Amino acid sequence: MCENIVKLNYQDKQIYLVKTAHVSKTSIEDVDKCIEEVKPDSICIELDEQRYEKLENPEKWRDTDIVKVIKEKQVGYLMVNVILSSFQKRMAKSLGSTSGGEMMEGIRLAKENNLNLVLADRPIKTTFSRIWNMLGGKEKFKLLVSIISSIFSDEEISEEELSKLKEADALEAALGEISKEFPVVKKVLVDERDQYLAQKIKTAPGKKIVAIIGAAHSLGIEKYLNDDIDLAELEKVEKKKSFTSYLKYVVPIAIVLMIAYTIIKNRDVGLQQIRSWILWNGGLSAIGVILALGHPLSVLTAFIASPITSLNPLLASGWFAGLVEATIRKPKVKDFEDLSEDTSSFTGFWKNRVTRTLMVVIFANLFSTIGTLISGIDIVKKFIENI
Repeated sequence: MCENIVKLNYQDKQIYLVKTAHVSKTSIEDVDKCIEEVKPDSICIELDEQRYEKLENPEKWRDTDIVKVIKEKQVGYLMVNVILSSFQKRMAKSLGSTSGGEMMEGIRLAKENNLNLVLADRPIKTTFSRIWNMLGGKEKFKLLVSIISSIFSDEEISEEELSKLKEADALEAALGEISKEFPVVKKVLVDERDQYLAQKIKTAPGKKIVAIIGAAHSLGIEKYLNDDIDLAELEKVEKKKSFTSYLKYVVPIAIVLMIAYTIIKNRDVGLQQIRSWILWNGGLSAIGVILALGHPLSVLTAFIASPITSLNPLLASGWFAGLVEATIRKPKVKDFEDLSEDTSSFTGFWKNRVTRTLMVVIFANLFSTIGTLISGIDIVKKFIENI
């Protein structure tokens, strides 16, 4: 056995952990060697159902319904997936290897030898959701900046840095800096997944098990191997209740009440409040769509929708602007095919119809929020002056 393969014993089972770098050529060789020598009953891979399907059917991007993504409020999730996928492919390209090659090799050998294939990782959507819900507003902003900056970095990855990549998968590499600054990210991204992987691996069918994992998870899996892990608990996604979570309901009610009171006291000033609300909300949301290079009708939609949606916590102007954008400039097959290449540069990010539509949604919502803050302050000021 090579140094990248660790043998563990759990009850009457023999478990072999193949520590891999997800963009390393030698990792594929390690997988081949371990499976050939061990002849396992089961092969576990560090993938969930969604990432497995993506590897098995890389053309599935073409079938993505962007309108459905917007309606189901999955824009942020899709955007992060696009960015991280491009980041991983950039690493692989720098090292002249195939992204996820060792996982595909494990899948191939499991099928060829009629072995049990176990998808051992927690759903990536659950991991993202748990991280997001545990962060505050400032931390969320830094997280987004960290992810985006990682994809636009033009720094070449040297062979010397390959050893560092063996200690992290693509997701961990992209979020490396923020993981250091905010322990909650490391807890969810690494520690919880170590527990999840350990439980799935040790309960895989058979007496001999080969698990293909990122090297960073090896020590954690060994640590938690003998613990009884509740997978259902690790799959829970509970939104953190905070003061700000109630503001989205309180603020609209307060705005309406203050405008109504001001109109009763001074009709002209009340109308000024309404104009302020419409112009700041609609205007800034429209500017956001313009910055995303959205279609003129998408800009108009954002302007009309924002003053209304800002008073309803269940709606967002970006959803409406995005739906118009996706309808008028429906992404083509080529846009999905070129995603990886286009998202490696700022110009490509805005040129591609997929990412441009996502940016229309995100920018419209972001600038609408800023407009709500500015106009809200103006409304409060006029309200106080007329008490």
